[in-house]
Amino acid sequence: MRRSPALLLPATDLRALRHRIRALAENRPAVYRMVDPSGQVLYVGKAKRLRARLLSYFGARYPEDKAARILHAAQDVQWDYVPSEFAALLGELRLIRRHRPAYNYTMNRTRQTVFLAVSGGRAPKLTLSARTDRNDVRRYGPLTAPGQAREALRVLNDLLGLRDCADRMPMVFADQGDLFAEPRRAACMRHEFRHCSGPCAGFVAEWAYHRQVAAAVAFLEGRTIQPIDRVVAEMMACSDRGDYEVATRWRDRFDQLEWLFGALNRARAAIALLTFVYRDPGDFGDDRAYLVRHGVVRASFPWPETPIEEVAFRAVVAEEVSRPEPSPAPLPADTVDETLLLLAWFRRHGEALRRTQPLEAWIPQA
Repeated sequence: MRRSPALLLPATDLRALRHRIRALAENRPAVYRMVDPSGQVLYVGKAKRLRARLLSYFGARYPEDKAARILHAAQDVQWDYVPSEFAALLGELRLIRRHRPAYNYTMNRTRQTVFLAVSGGRAPKLTLSARTDRNDVRRYGPLTAPGQAREALRVLNDLLGLRDCADRMPMVFADQGDLFAEPRRAACMRHEFRHCSGPCAGFVAEWAYHRQVAAAVAFLEGRTIQPIDRVVAEMMACSDRGDYEVATRWRDRFDQLEWLFGALNRARAAIALLTFVYRDPGDFGDDRAYLVRHGVVRASFPWPETPIEEVAFRAVVAEEVSRPEPSPAPLPADTVDETLLLLAWFRRHGEALRRTQPLEAWIPQA
């Protein structure tokens, strides 16, 4: 007879923990942490109504439900009240980034966006990824149409001859002539179709391959439309020869690259527009002022109510504005999740945008 695996005993007295939450937790916005017996943070969460959220864990089924597994592994629950839902979202994200808890698999959000990522190494490659936890790539976007982005990336890779093979694939370049006593052969058919320059088999010099990567990066950053120019030239040449079928295929590539170029420009513009002072109303009257610049919260203070507080906050804004403009691309690895949070927040809450003011309105007048 097959036996069911033994279930682990909870790390703490769940009845006592539930009683403490009932007695102490309030139904107000908060950020909470599930902590194991060694003091390590297992999970970070947010709540608009803390007491109700925490008590819901005790109704989850163990071991089927993730909430029950987290509670079972935790020794304690700790929390900090915050003024609003926005403050809870921001606090949750920053605590996850600090502690990297084991149970926060995807920063607690479902991703609907992807990025074009440029890897490092001797033979960089362009890929499509939803991950934001890697620091060894340059990231462009976000893009909200993964399927279309994938097709556009394929066109860009094919045009520039960039590899799309696995990271573990050994790379050798034409400059390494002593390695090619035997006949060379690329690892995939893309080279045969002239869609890859073949850095895996020494068909391209390292400097030449990196020049193509630089052309791709310039396109992603909006500094050149060279790939589009090449597609247009090929399309016109085919049309002039009367080869309309091939011209149509080049037209499809043009549409893909034009979409990608526009989508990346719109993403950069949207992030740049996230530059203002945002007044976030607290649930209990404790409004806060958030200084937002290029999609990142640079400072946060209680909303200035007195002349002294206003002077102090104006000085903070002026100091931030005096700093160099943040680079529009690539997206900084340490703030990309915060930028995504802000984009989503102001997209979903139109009334929040009406509580923003341009930074210039807060700069002290000479």
